[in-house]
Amino acid sequence: MNGQSITEEYIEIIKENPEKYHEDYKKAMEKVAKSNAKYKGKPIPFLYQPMFFTQEDVDKFNKIGATLFSIANKVTQKYIESPQYREKFKYPKLLEELILVDPGYDINVPIGRYDLFYGGGDKFKFIEVNTDGTSGMNEDNIFSNILLESEAMNIMQERYKIDYFELVDQWVEESLKTYSHFHTKVEKPNIAIVDFMETGITAEFEEIKKAYIKRGHQAEVVEARDLKYVNGKLYHQDTQIHMIYRRIVTAEFIEKSDQILDLIAAYKDGAVCVIGSLRSQIMHNKIIFKILHEEDTLEFLTEEERNLIKNHIPITKEFEGDVKILKEVLQHKDKYILKPIDSFASQGVNTGRDFDQEGWEKLAGDCWEKGFLYQEFIDPYTRPFVQFEEGQLKVRDFKLNIGVIMYNEKFAGVYTRISRNNIIFGREGYYSIPNMLVEEQ
Repeated sequence: MNGQSITEEYIEIIKENPEKYHEDYKKAMEKVAKSNAKYKGKPIPFLYQPMFFTQEDVDKFNKIGATLFSIANKVTQKYIESPQYREKFKYPKLLEELILVDPGYDINVPIGRYDLFYGGGDKFKFIEVNTDGTSGMNEDNIFSNILLESEAMNIMQERYKIDYFELVDQWVEESLKTYSHFHTKVEKPNIAIVDFMETGITAEFEEIKKAYIKRGHQAEVVEARDLKYVNGKLYHQDTQIHMIYRRIVTAEFIEKSDQILDLIAAYKDGAVCVIGSLRSQIMHNKIIFKILHEEDTLEFLTEEERNLIKNHIPITKEFEGDVKILKEVLQHKDKYILKPIDSFASQGVNTGRDFDQEGWEKLAGDCWEKGFLYQEFIDPYTRPFVQFEEGQLKVRDFKLNIGVIMYNEKFAGVYTRISRNNIIFGREGYYSIPNMLVEEQ
């Protein structure tokens, strides 16, 4: 039993009575439309099929994550100890200062998601590591519960034990564990979920807020600019904030730093527990893949850690310097992608395979020596999925992005996006697929 064979079994069920399951799909879509699984006010695209995983997959994800975060902790420690090593990251002065601030607890990445092209077992390549808040919890929970009530999944549940990866309550539990190690903790912290509201995913924030309140905490979704630091305490309106779940991506945090001076001052003084700290940016910034391959990083890692990097992290280099680099990328467009050193939601990420030669040369010329990386192109693994078009059943292969979510360095769940396109990890042009753990009855 593996994810591929279970997928084929599910598709055969649909094929036996496509009209029946098309009607059921329409009911599921109505439930999605009425839910708060939305991005910028619109329902997130959804298919009538989950991504199936087995315990073998979960064990593999745990092992990958344990090795990856062991690397992350060693790299973070090296960054803190070595001014020379810090220079590799080319961070602005403020960000460097904030990374060096002791966050008041002992875990560098309380919440993270590593994205993979995953074909099972040792067939995987990293896409990126995301440590800035890590979205997708809410929509995955909603889609999973809707599909578990579908007619096709009812049949699957007669054959297998099937469950989903609950992500919201689990995060609340783990974040409070992190807070329990904070050096000036209080028994019942007031909690703020903080972002710039023009970019935040407010529907998800509201669900997380409800989960904190259910645990007996006072919790609010807070615009970062509205926080005030007075007499050594951080406030939102008249409420002191003891713990922040940071959803501001670091790039935006630094870009708009002049608008959040009170938050920054409170963080520097250790007056509030911020989960996650700015130290998480060390693994989040896309230049990390370049740094991991360099000898002065590999030399302080174990053989297992070095093998993970050499075999599973794509070769990544800065798109600048020797003009031979530019010529190489121009002449072999199908071998490369270009991406900004620091961005989110795949903004500015492009693959040469999506351009004709003239278009690629223009794009690459515009990116040259402008803070971009070039990276080897990796063919994503695929899996077949059902679609209904004008009531007709279609089965198509989709490219997979498997996002493995880790809370306090332990496996928590999966966030899968699929697409027919080469770039499949943005906020548009993909389907968000619920994830199911399948076990024998």
